[in-house]
Amino acid sequence: MKHDVVQTTAADTSPPFDPATFWAQFHHDTVAVKGVRLHFVEGGNGTPILLLPGWPQSWYAWRYVMPLLAGATRRVIALDPRGMGDSDRPASGYEMRTVAAELHAFVEALGLTTNGPVDIVGHDIGTWIGYFYAAEWPDDVKRLAVFDAALPGITPPPVGIPPPDANVKTWHFAFNRLDDLPEILLQGREREFLTWLFRAKSARPWTITPADLDEYVRVNAAPGATRAALSYYRHKFGPEGIAHSRARAERKLAMPVLAFGAETGVAAALIDTMHLVATDVRGGVFAGCGHYMPEEAPRAVAKQVIGFMGA
Repeated sequence: MKHDVVQTTAADTSPPFDPATFWAQFHHDTVAVKGVRLHFVEGGNGTPILLLPGWPQSWYAWRYVMPLLAGATRRVIALDPRGMGDSDRPASGYEMRTVAAELHAFVEALGLTTNGPVDIVGHDIGTWIGYFYAAEWPDDVKRLAVFDAALPGITPPPVGIPPPDANVKTWHFAFNRLDDLPEILLQGREREFLTWLFRAKSARPWTITPADLDEYVRVNAAPGATRAALSYYRHKFGPEGIAHSRARAERKLAMPVLAFGAETGVAAALIDTMHLVATDVRGGVFAGCGHYMPEEAPRAVAKQVIGFMGA
């Protein structure tokens, strides 16, 4: 299928995160949704846009993109979905129906759809959540933009033993689904694990600085954090999750979809997948970029999102 290739360069990165400048424009907040406390960071004025992060990250993954979107006259909300960042980590409820319904309640609580449907942007697991939210609550979503992820049950799985470069990208799907073992191995070793993961899956590892690593270690070392985050994988790749994905794919999304994979991430697999589940899809591949697109090429991400959301 036809797709665009966006060449990313050092000009698409940003200087190291400056907390003083950022927090002059944005603020933390929480809202309780059906007894679950959800944390988010918000700033800017204008039409709202909701950002959803992936594993093993939090709202913080969007720190470079958020000021660029706010500068384009948008009210920007970066959410920690349940089990991520500083949101609550309930013992259950990580199947997509529950998470999508919770996102719907969150959007209602903040009044994001008061003047019409809201724009959604997701990365990694945030892509899973954004897609299922759009599928379950289509009247809520005006446009959907997704970055570097596969959709389990929809994206064709790899066959056989993957070559080394593909193994680096996909090994964790099987590992994260295991009962108990990831928690046993990762407890107390979050820094070592995250250091390896960010370097292995990024093309520009320097864009995640030691200070950024400290923040990701903090949220991943919190009590219950690993179990909660991996529950997404355990549900999504289970028989019920796969069946739900395939059933959802039978009714295509009607809203416009933007989909970009990273050259050393899923590449064109994401846009090819979205063509299977949506009728109006554009996007392609970020060349020269790794999996952590909002950090490795935030200016390119923001440019694509602004262009798409303003279309």
